[in-house]
Amino acid sequence: MLVFVVVQGLDGALTYLGVHIWGMSIEANPLVSSAVSMAGVGAGLAATKLFAVGLGIVLHLRRIHLIVALLSVFYIAVAILPWAVLFMTLQ
Repeated sequence: MLVFVVVQGLDGALTYLGVHIWGMSIEANPLVSSAVSMAGVGAGLAATKLFAVGLGIVLHLRRIHLIVALLSVFYIAVAILPWAVLFMTLQ
């Protein structure tokens, strides 16, 4: 669960920086894009990340730990690593 929360926070921070550097078009997740366009970058990202963490907590409390672990790996693969590549190659 802790890894999931850290990954969500890291994704939120990297998304925040990426949007400020390259603009909103860099965000690939339509749910995050919609939340950010409605509430602004900070509030939209905070809302989506808190919602994700909340759902992760529900899974954890229901003892569905494998799904939380798989979601952590998924976010690392499709969010954290792509952001890292962008920051290392495009700046």
